[in-house]
Amino acid sequence: MAHGVSGGDAEYLASATGWNIFPYMYLGAKHMVTGYDHLLFLVGVIFFLYRMKDVALYVTMFSIGHSITLLTGVLGHIHMSPYLVDAIIGLSVVYKAFDNLGGFKSVFGVEPNQKIAVLGFGLVHGFGLATKLQDLQLSADGLVPNMLAFNVGVELGQILALAVILLLMSWWRSTRMFERQAVAANVALMVAGFVLFQYQLVGFFLETTAS
Repeated sequence: MAHGVSGGDAEYLASATGWNIFPYMYLGAKHMVTGYDHLLFLVGVIFFLYRMKDVALYVTMFSIGHSITLLTGVLGHIHMSPYLVDAIIGLSVVYKAFDNLGGFKSVFGVEPNQKIAVLGFGLVHGFGLATKLQDLQLSADGLVPNMLAFNVGVELGQILALAVILLLMSWWRSTRMFERQAVAANVALMVAGFVLFQYQLVGFFLETTAS
């Protein structure tokens, strides 16, 4: 549900044939703006990034990973259970919140390479959407340009969502409340990630039992 395609959007994608550049671009942007799992992860990624070049670097790493698996997953017909992929996406939120709290250094005495981690989770996030799109059995007529347009829309939606997040984060950081609330906010992020993880695992086991 976090980044699924349903309702009228799903009906349109399932029935559309030929080149539909702008509708696919719009739906890609809509997916990112409404994809709360992606947004939670991005909030975690930029939470303690204060320089715009750092924000741009990490978001670019995420975008590269997201684009690779979104396109290769759909165009290469690579598929696995959406529930399992989405469970890993939930864990990506947990991972980033735990890292923001200094958990890896204080508990395990290590500091993972965050650029590689963000790229890796970007690959997972993109594959999560690819599994949803494959379930719609998209028409092969115009699939490549349509998917490229969809991916462009995803990146445009990410820029829009990120701009709003950065504005809110900049205001929050300027207040005296930020230092006191930062820990609680990352704990909340971690809890949200665990909820997503458990929800998707339940879906996977129910699907497995039904089949």
